[in-house]
Amino acid sequence: MNLQTKIASAASEAADVLERLGVRQDLWTTGNRAVRSPITGEVIAHVHDASPEQVAAALDAAHTAFLAWRNVPAPRRGELVRLLGEELRAAKRDLGRLVTLEAGKIVSEAEGEVQEMIDICDYAVGLSRQLFGLTLATERPEHRMMETWHPLGVTGVITAFNFPVAVWSWNAALAFVCGDPVVWKPSEKTPLTALAVQALFKRAAARCPDAPEGLSAVIIGGRDVGEALVDSPKVPLISATGSTAMGRTVGPRVAARFGRALLELGGNNAAIMAPSADLDLTLRGVAFAAMGTAGQRCTTLRRLFVHESIYERFLPRLKAAYASAPVGDPREGSTLVGPLIDRMAFDGMRKALEAARATGGQVTGGEAVEIEACPDAAYVRPALVEMPTQAEIVLKETFAPILYVMRYRDLDEAIALNNAAPQGLSSSIFTNDLREAEAFTCASGSDCGIANVNIGPSGAEIGGAFGGEKETGGGREAGSDSWKAYMRRATNTVNYGRTLPLAQGVRFDL
Repeated sequence: MNLQTKIASAASEAADVLERLGVRQDLWTTGNRAVRSPITGEVIAHVHDASPEQVAAALDAAHTAFLAWRNVPAPRRGELVRLLGEELRAAKRDLGRLVTLEAGKIVSEAEGEVQEMIDICDYAVGLSRQLFGLTLATERPEHRMMETWHPLGVTGVITAFNFPVAVWSWNAALAFVCGDPVVWKPSEKTPLTALAVQALFKRAAARCPDAPEGLSAVIIGGRDVGEALVDSPKVPLISATGSTAMGRTVGPRVAARFGRALLELGGNNAAIMAPSADLDLTLRGVAFAAMGTAGQRCTTLRRLFVHESIYERFLPRLKAAYASAPVGDPREGSTLVGPLIDRMAFDGMRKALEAARATGGQVTGGEAVEIEACPDAAYVRPALVEMPTQAEIVLKETFAPILYVMRYRDLDEAIALNNAAPQGLSSSIFTNDLREAEAFTCASGSDCGIANVNIGPSGAEIGGAFGGEKETGGGREAGSDSWKAYMRRATNTVNYGRTLPLAQGVRFDL
């Protein structure tokens, strides 16, 4: 399929945006690692990989910063995050544009990602006055027992290309108010946005007298840089976002040194469409969840179970929505589906569709969309695959816009199909039946960390804890009590009397 559109070069635009964001020119013009824009496939920058000595220096500086930052009162730490939020507000359009240029997101999604950063900063500022423990009942007279929460130490953050800035902020905003410095290894595919965020952080830190040097650092590189971060005893917490395969490596390595690992890994997310579902609402919810970000979200809808009584009514409407979704330059306001991150992603999608056909799948869409003068870019029509059963390929997460659609007869069957995936990130049900909604969200319902009703599985507000179960890793970021991952708990018992009664009635008289 040909899209008769010329796409303007992304390189000059990226240079302009980086300069406006205050990123030093030498950081993106003289390095050894080429950065490509998925919009055109062209090289838009060259960044420097961190040497082992530079990684060690960043970790040393962060640890030194921790020794000072942990003694700054939490509300004062919150002031730094408030200032960071101000810088992000001022730079929202430019930073969003850079996300589009480097990750290929359409404009509204890119700016929405920056808005998430602003929102989590607002949340963390309030949190800085609510890092509370409990007063606990004690069996001993004239004693008080309580728990207190203290800063943990340097937080290492490893992020993926699909949310190049938001995931850092979910971790960093909380880590900063909890008293922890942050050392960030961004995806090799999206280092420019990390450099831009670091420039904005430096502006905020310059306005905060309490902020020590070394409180935030960016280390760019490949697997060796990530391993140095994962293996360092100076980093008590590693928050890593990426594939399940990556998590299988990171988790044991961190555990081997008795560190903590906060893992946000794969998601093969499903939705159930019940007989009572609102067809218009469901169509909108499914379309965004399955096609948004070109299917490159960890919460992307990949499996849809439609009740047999409404399957024939709903599927033609869904096919029409797929056929009409505009694919093209994500900088254009009319575009809904931008490019895949690279040609390798398209190859993975093509192989998955071949496997689906081999097991009886009927594929609609999925073909390449050729764009003039961009042979290295990967544009594709989202694919809708009608499957007779939930075959092996359906249970494999393919990071591309493929939606497998299957029929079901009763809710118990649909919930079992939902839970059959090895991952357990996000899920949803579309229904107007209260019993079905409650059955889906109860203990015997969806086994995912996120279970929604009448809204798709893709996307989440920062107020809730984000994360999933099983091969998704079990980590939680952003809202609720996720802040506890960035702190250490101490139980304190205070004897304010003049005797020393022992617990459990133990007697030890001298």
